[in-house]
Amino acid sequence: MKVLLIKDVKGLGKAGEIKEVKDGYGNNFLIGKGFAKAATPDVLRQYEAAQKRKAEELKYELANLEKLKDELAKVTVVIKKQLGANGALFGSVSKEEIAEELEKTHHLIVDKKSIEIEKNHLKAVGIYNVQVKLGHAISADLKVDVQGE
Repeated sequence: MKVLLIKDVKGLGKAGEIKEVKDGYGNNFLIGKGFAKAATPDVLRQYEAAQKRKAEELKYELANLEKLKDELAKVTVVIKKQLGANGALFGSVSKEEIAEELEKTHHLIVDKKSIEIEKNHLKAVGIYNVQVKLGHAISADLKVDVQGE
């Protein structure tokens, strides 16, 4: 009996592989537990269509991430913070503040968890380069200009 593995099966193969197995093992264990489907032409066609659809979605997502990366490279986020008596910042600039200002002024939505600051917070006036991890091994550089009021 030929089966199409839906999930990885230890000692047999990985998801997406077609394997020849004994009828009892295929029907009772693999198909019964949801690890595989019988490898009929209809099932194989559906699986190939699903794989093609996933590949197209991934391609679309990667294109959008590259576009976002290019947009972030052109942007400088300006954050104004109150200055203390000695001229230093009163507090610090957090990832959340950067994400909010980026969305408010440039209409670019980035998760605050994907922003990586070399130090935990930006604590002085100046221009900083901040790394934004977008996913799929794509990261962008973002300039953050911290100014005092």
